[in-house]
This record gives sequence, structure tokens and C-alpha cells, in this order.
Amino acid sequence: MEELIQLDKELFLYLNNLGTTTWDGFWLFMTEKFYQIPLYAVLLYFFYKIFGPKGLLITILVVAALITATDQLSNLFKNVLFMRPRPCRAEGVSELTRFIAERCGRHGYFSGHSASSMALAFFTGLALRKRLKYIFVLMIVWSFIVSYSRIYIGVHYPGDVLTGWGIGALLGIGAFRLHQWLITKYIKA
Repeated sequence: MEELIQLDKELFLYLNNLGTTTWDGFWLFMTEKFYQIPLYAVLLYFFYKIFGPKGLLITILVVAALITATDQLSNLFKNVLFMRPRPCRAEGVSELTRFIAERCGRHGYFSGHSASSMALAFFTGLALRKRLKYIFVLMIVWSFIVSYSRIYIGVHYPGDVLTGWGIGALLGIGAFRLHQWLITKYIKA
């Protein structure tokens, strides 16, 4: 286990130190959830066009539950179960980290940004793939970019991101199945 943790630190330092001031603005933009609102609005539009007003309401409720689940599960892992310091706070790592975030939380395992973006990518990709051919791939790429931003700005290790992706994918699949069931029960009945 110690070897895996050491590899995670080394990979983090390598990836984090690839950054340059030229790209800092882009990665800070990509990590900020507020700036993703136009994407969310476009996705809601597609859900409305495909599933109608009732389907949009179901979608909003399912997505709210999905994001709450990823956020609360991430907080449980970070602050109760693992309490692993973020790289920007870890002795022996923080001194070598290119930290550009506005703040650094205490604990980082696992990345909530990675989990919620991957959960949304899987949910959206699965729910809209029959009508929008490339949506699944586009959403996965978007999730990868959001997730890498967490390493770039200095607040998460690659292991935090990978775990977030795995948990997010599972929750996204579950949300998709719930959405399908609710749509079938209340819209197509």
C-alpha cells in the first residue's frame, strides 16, 4: 500500500508540475462549478426536448439526488473514513506542489468534482445517447478535463480522481436506471 501511495504522490507531482502560467486561467475556469452552468442549461434543454416538461422535472430531481449523493459520499470518505491530507497540505508534497487554487481544503480522498462530473457524464450520456450520437463521449471528455483540473491546481492526487471516477460512474449508472424507471412509470404509462 505504501508503494501505491508513493506512486500516487510522484504521479501527482509530475502532472501538477506540467502546468504553466499560460494555462492557469483555463484550468481554474474548468475547476469552477459555477462556470459550467451554460453546459447544464444546454443539457436541460435536451432533456426537455426529448422527455417533455414532466421528464425535465424528473431529470432535475434525479440529478439533484445524484449530485447530493456524490457530494455527501465524498465528504464521508474525506472527513470521516480516510482523512488523507490534500497534496497542498501534505508534508513532503506541498513544498513541491504548483498550487494555484484559491483555497485548499483539509482532506482530499476522493475527489467530489471527479465523482460528480463522471456521475453526470454517465447519467447524461446513457439517458441521451439514443438521440444525441456523441453525447456520451463528449461528456466523458468533459469529466476528464474537470477532473484533471483538480490535479493541475494542486488539490487532488490522481488516486483521488480515479476513485471519484469509479464511484461517479457507478452512481451515474444507478441514476440512469432510476430515471428510466421513473420516465417509464410517469411519462410513458
